[in-house]
Amino acid sequence: MQKPLLVTDFLDRARDYYGDHEAVVATTGDRFTYDELGERADRFSAALQSRGIDKGDRVAVLDPNTHYHLEAAYGIMQLGAIHTPLNYRLTPDDFEYILDDAGVDAIYADHEYAENIEAVRDEVPTETFVTNDPDAVDGDWAGFDDLLAAADTDYDRPEMDEDDVITINYTSGTTGDPKGVMRTHRCETLHAYLTTIHQDISDDDVYLWTLPMFHVNGWGHIFSITGMGAKHVCTRGIDAEWIFDTVATEDVSYLCGAPTVLNMLSDYYHDTDVPTSGDNDVRIATAGSAPPEATIRTVEDEFGWYLTHVYGATETGPLVTTSDARRFFDDDSADRFAVKKRQGLGFLGTEVRVVDEDGEDVPRDDETIGEVVVRGNQVMEGYWEKPEATEEAFNERAEGYYHMGDLATVDENGMIAIQDRKKDIIISGGENISSIELEDTLFEHPAVSDVAVIPAPSEKWGEEPKAFVVPESGDPNEPGVTAEELIEFTRDHLARFKTIKRVEFVVSLPTTATGKVQKYELRSKEWEDEDRMIGEG
Repeated sequence: MQKPLLVTDFLDRARDYYGDHEAVVATTGDRFTYDELGERADRFSAALQSRGIDKGDRVAVLDPNTHYHLEAAYGIMQLGAIHTPLNYRLTPDDFEYILDDAGVDAIYADHEYAENIEAVRDEVPTETFVTNDPDAVDGDWAGFDDLLAAADTDYDRPEMDEDDVITINYTSGTTGDPKGVMRTHRCETLHAYLTTIHQDISDDDVYLWTLPMFHVNGWGHIFSITGMGAKHVCTRGIDAEWIFDTVATEDVSYLCGAPTVLNMLSDYYHDTDVPTSGDNDVRIATAGSAPPEATIRTVEDEFGWYLTHVYGATETGPLVTTSDARRFFDDDSADRFAVKKRQGLGFLGTEVRVVDEDGEDVPRDDETIGEVVVRGNQVMEGYWEKPEATEEAFNERAEGYYHMGDLATVDENGMIAIQDRKKDIIISGGENISSIELEDTLFEHPAVSDVAVIPAPSEKWGEEPKAFVVPESGDPNEPGVTAEELIEFTRDHLARFKTIKRVEFVVSLPTTATGKVQKYELRSKEWEDEDRMIGEG
C-alpha cells in the first residue's frame, strides 16, 4: 500500500505516543509536553486560518531557536501553508526581497528582530504580522500568546499530497539574490527518516538547539526530533559557557556545531576545564569545512563526545553524506581522525558522485579532483519561480543531478573528501591549491585559533594563498607568532608551491548564522582594487 508522506505526521505521532512526556525546554524557563506543544500549534493554525491563511500560502518565521518557532512551523504546515523560515542575521533590504519574492502572506517575528520587518512593512505583500512581545515592537503587531488565548483548537486541516511544496528555505545569496529552495512533504519526510537513521536519533535523546532552526529547518531536526518523541532544548543564542552548562544540567545527548563552534568550545574548555556532560553520553554532528584533526581529538579524547562529520547543502535537505562508517575505523585508534575529517559515504538511497568536466566519474585514487553531484529523495524540488537556475543546478555536468559546487576526491572505499569550493580553489602559477589543506595545516600550529585561506591577487602568479588568522592569544597585535613563522610552518608540512604567501592577523572571521566562514567577504575586500575577483594564474 502507499501512504502519503506528510510532515504533519511527525507531531501527530509524538502527540499520540508521547503526549504527556516533556517535549520542549523553552528559553523562558517554561516546559511543555507534546500534548501542550500540539495544542499551541493547533491554536496557531486556527488563528492563521481565521485570518485567511489557506493551503499553499507562504507564512514566514523569523525567530531564534525558541519554542515559538516550533509552534509556528507546525501551526503553518498543519494548514498546508508553506513554512518559510528567515535568517535573523539579514538586513531589512534582504527581508524585503525575500518577502516579496515568496509572496509571503503572514509572518511571525521574534520581538528582537521584528523591527527589521517593520522597516519594510509598507513595501511587502504581507498582511498579517505576529510577534511574541508586541509591547517591545513598534507598529501594529498581534501577540502570539494573545492569538493562542483567543483561538480555539479546532481548525480545518486540508487534504495534502506528499508532492505539495511545504517549506521554502532561502539560500544565503552570496553569489547574487537569495534563491528560495522548494521542498515537498516527501523530501522533508524522507530526509528526516535518513537523519534519524544516520544520526542515531531515539526517543530518549535530549537535543540542544545550537543549530539555527531557520537553516534548512534545522537540518530537518524540527521533524526528526519531534517525530521520535525526543526532547528539544531551545536557545536564544549560544556561547561556550552556556553550551557546556546546558549540556550538563539538561543531560543533553545530541547537538550540532560547525567547526568554528567546535573551536570556540575547545578554547573555552582549555581555559576553564568545565564538565562536558551530564548523565547522558554526548554525540555531536559537524558540517561545513572539514574540522582539523586537532579539533576532533579535543572533542573526542578530552570532551568525551562522539563526533560525526556530515555534509550537504540547503538544496539537498541538507544532509547527503556521513563519515560515520565504523567498518573503516576503530573507535580507539588515532586512524579514525583521518576518516572523520572526510565528508564520507552517501546516505541510504542517496547517490553521491564526483565527476569531471565531462560528467564522468573520477577514479577512486583520492587524488583526482572533480565536482560533487547528488541525486536522492531529499533533494529539492527546485528554486521558487526560477526555472532557469533550477535547470542549471541539475544539469551542468551530469544530467539529473544536483551540482554541489564543491570539488572533491574519492578514496578506494568511496568516501569523498572536499578539497575546495569551485569558486575558492586557488590557481597560482597554473597549480591548483586547496585552501582547505592549507587551513588544516595551519590549525595544527599552537598559536592559531581559527583561520581562513583565500586567493589574493599576485602580479607574478595571478593569485596566491593568503591566510586570515585568529591568534590563540586573541590579540592580532600580539599574536604570539610571526607571519614568517607561519609561512615557514606550511613550507615544512606541504609541497613548496602550496605554502602560504601572506598572513593577516584578525580578531575574528566573518561567519554565517551556522558558524560557516564567509570567505566571499574576505575575498571581496582583498580584491576590491582589482577589475575582477580571480587571478590569471
